[in-house]
Amino acid sequence: KIPEYKAAQAELDKMSVHWQKEIEEQYQEIDKLYKAYQADAVLLTDDMKKKRENEIVNKEKEAKELQKKRFGVDGELFKKRIELVKPIQDKVYNAIKAVAEKSGLGFILDKSGQISIMYANPKYDKSDDVLIYLGYN
Repeated sequence: KIPEYKAAQAELDKMSVHWQKEIEEQYQEIDKLYKAYQADAVLLTDDMKKKRENEIVNKEKEAKELQKKRFGVDGELFKKRIELVKPIQDKVYNAIKAVAEKSGLGFILDKSGQISIMYANPKYDKSDDVLIYLGYN
């Protein structure tokens, strides 16, 4: 329901579709090279075969590297998501905290997926008490 989030998600989706198409085009090119290699294999010398095989292998490596660069753990999509979504998450968290403090609430729970705590007043944090009870001072 947050327009900024919807806009950010739309931008991410657009980037993702564009990048996926780019990668698919590379794999289609690799497929063409491989089929041409198979069709020509009987006519090629060993050196020519090796050259074509290396070309195909290098193109596959390039495609995989591009896929990792765009969609990998620290890829461009991940970084762009952080860039676009983090400010919105911070804004929402600050609003939740302000509403909780204004209303005198100790906790606010998120019911959208798994129930999780969106805000907790630090005075209710009993982690240290549990550690002391367990003998970890």
